[in-house]
Amino acid sequence: MAEPQVAVAPVVTSKLSVKAPEFYPSGYNQNFNQNFTDSSYEDRYDGYLTLAEYVQDFLNHLTEQPGCFETEIEQFAETLNGCVTADEALQELVELIYQQATSVPNFSYIGARLCNYLSHHLTISPQTGNFRQLLLQRCRTEYENRDEATKGDETTRKQFHAFVLFLAELYLNLEIKGTKGQVTRAEILQEGLRELLNALFSNPVDSNLICAVKLLKLTGSVLEDAWKEKGRNDMEEVIQRIENVVLDANCSRDVKHMLLKLVELRSSNWGRVHGSSPHTEATPENDPNYFMNEPTFYTSDGVPFTAADPDYQEKYQELLEREDLFPDYEENGTDLPGSGDPYFDDIDDEMDPEIEEAYEKFCLESEHKREQ
Repeated sequence: MAEPQVAVAPVVTSKLSVKAPEFYPSGYNQNFNQNFTDSSYEDRYDGYLTLAEYVQDFLNHLTEQPGCFETEIEQFAETLNGCVTADEALQELVELIYQQATSVPNFSYIGARLCNYLSHHLTISPQTGNFRQLLLQRCRTEYENRDEATKGDETTRKQFHAFVLFLAELYLNLEIKGTKGQVTRAEILQEGLRELLNALFSNPVDSNLICAVKLLKLTGSVLEDAWKEKGRNDMEEVIQRIENVVLDANCSRDVKHMLLKLVELRSSNWGRVHGSSPHTEATPENDPNYFMNEPTFYTSDGVPFTAADPDYQEKYQELLEREDLFPDYEENGTDLPGSGDPYFDDIDDEMDPEIEEAYEKFCLESEHKREQ
């Protein structure tokens, strides 16, 4: 009988080496973090041929690691203040940030925060306009083409929608400081968003309507509050227009569902929940949760009742008074009054005859079992 053959696994020679260079993902700049830890802007800027390369590298870095914004933005602004000294350089900076915010997915929020920070910390302010003014001028160029963009091809609409969402983030994040130090939002952006909504609804294809839904989910509550402060009912008009689109437009069923969900969200005050006023004492009339922590009792028929049930008010109060007979009682029983308490002195310590008989029987049976 032939002996069974034992399969021998082939020996695989690894090509890995402990001396191999450290791996970096594509687009990662090994010198980037080091550039930002040096003491002077000249050193941090060293290694880049142009300002555009330096700025673009930082923007890519924020795209990949947005959590670094808080720790690195101060040094970035310091570096820019040392090298952005001409009108052309400032305009180039604005264009680079604008392009990143409108072409890279998910960068619009961090881009808006970046714009807000630079608008307050860049020192250059040429005659052509400071950073914020040049940024708004760049946005206006795109804004003025809104009607053509909503009717353009798919690529044109996609670029326009990215601009719309970036403008929405700017409205939420760009802070304008008044002469008295008060911080407000850019009102010109508020008006711009209103007109952009009109343009999107004027050509109700699916992609335009989806963009409008995203815009309103992002800024709807803030826009409505701002309009109400001015006594305007613009949001009512927007909601009415949405309802007309749902009834008349030839958009897809899914998009109509999105629009109806948006109307529902707005009817719930954009999902915001306001608690009872802290300045007013809670009462059953002004606080729906007034009876939430009250105890619940049951009638002899098993029907629950609390102080919220007016039919059982008298019985409820009677039971509460009984409960108050033991004000110091705790679960472990250590705080019960001791001997000498007039209430307990009046209690008869003798057992009921039936209970006493049953107890004696129990003791005898227990003793008999132990003897066995």
